[in-house]
Amino acid sequence: MRANHTLITRRNFTGSALAAVTILGAARVGAASDIAPTPDQTLGPFYPVQHLAETDADLTRIKGHKNRAQGTVIEVTGRVLDRHGNPVRGARLEVWQCNAAGRYAHPNDIAAVPLDPDFQGYAAITTGQHGDWRITTIKPAGYDSPIGFRTPHIHFDVRGRSHRLTTQMYFPEDQVTNAKDGVFKNMGGDAVRALARADGVARYGWDIVLMDG
Repeated sequence: MRANHTLITRRNFTGSALAAVTILGAARVGAASDIAPTPDQTLGPFYPVQHLAETDADLTRIKGHKNRAQGTVIEVTGRVLDRHGNPVRGARLEVWQCNAAGRYAHPNDIAAVPLDPDFQGYAAITTGQHGDWRITTIKPAGYDSPIGFRTPHIHFDVRGRSHRLTTQMYFPEDQVTNAKDGVFKNMGGDAVRALARADGVARYGWDIVLMDG
C-alpha cells in the first residue's frame, strides 16, 4: 500500500512538472514573438505650439490656396500596433516636419531659407479600425541645426489608450545623411525600426509599435 502511494505521488509529480515546463515554454515563445517597440526620440525644438487651422492628413494643400506645397509629394501609410502585434484603433497621431527647403513654420526656426505659404506642415489624425493611418506630404529636406546636421525626417507624437510615444521617421534612400545625423546614430541598432520602407515611387510604409496599446 505504501509503495503504491509512492508510485502515484511520483506520477503526479512528474505530470505536474511536465505541465509546468510546457506552460513556461509557451510563455517564453509568446514573449519571444513580441514586436520590439519603435524607438523613442526627442520631441525637438520645433513642435508646432501654433499651427494652421487645418490639421487634416493632406499637408500639401491648404483650403483657399491655389498652389500646392513645393517639393516632392509623397504618401506615407502605416499602422499603430502594440508590442503583441494588435492594432491600436483610435490612436491619435500628431505629425509635423520642415518644408522642402528645410525650414519649420516655427518662430524659433531662424533658418535663412524661405517658408512655404502653401505647406500645412502639421497634421492631427486618428487611426482607423485596424490601426491604419495615412498622410500625404512632401519629402522634407535635411538641414543644419544647433546639434548638427539633421537628415530628412518626420516627427510623430503618438498617443494610444495607455502609452504615448514621441519618435521620428527616416527615409531608406538617405543612408549617407542618416549616418551623419547624431539623433539617428544615437539609436544604434534600434534605428532600423525608425526607417520607413519604400512602397513604390514616392510612397512609403511605416508601422509604429507602442509598448502597450
